[in-house]
Amino acid sequence: MSTAVDIGTLIERSPEIRKGRPCIAGTGVSVRRIAGWHNLGLTPEEIAAKIEHLTLAQIHAALTYYHANRDEIDSDIAAEEAAIEQIFPTLAKPM
Repeated sequence: MSTAVDIGTLIERSPEIRKGRPCIAGTGVSVRRIAGWHNLGLTPEEIAAKIEHLTLAQIHAALTYYHANRDEIDSDIAAEEAAIEQIFPTLAKPM
């Protein structure tokens, strides 16, 4: 018989890991990373196949956190994209 998991324990923040961004507990995998792949159209199963040490439950927990805190995560993604564009302006412009 398996033990029930408190889903509130699946996502954590620590100032020492990913600058305090929400991550899947016990890993360095950020919710932002999972959300980015989700926004590109990958299914939870496809994401789990890319990061084999994560369970499907962990992927779903990250996506649940993302959907519950979408403004925060989307703002973080946009800020990173803006920083990349500032550093590498030619990557963002079509040729």
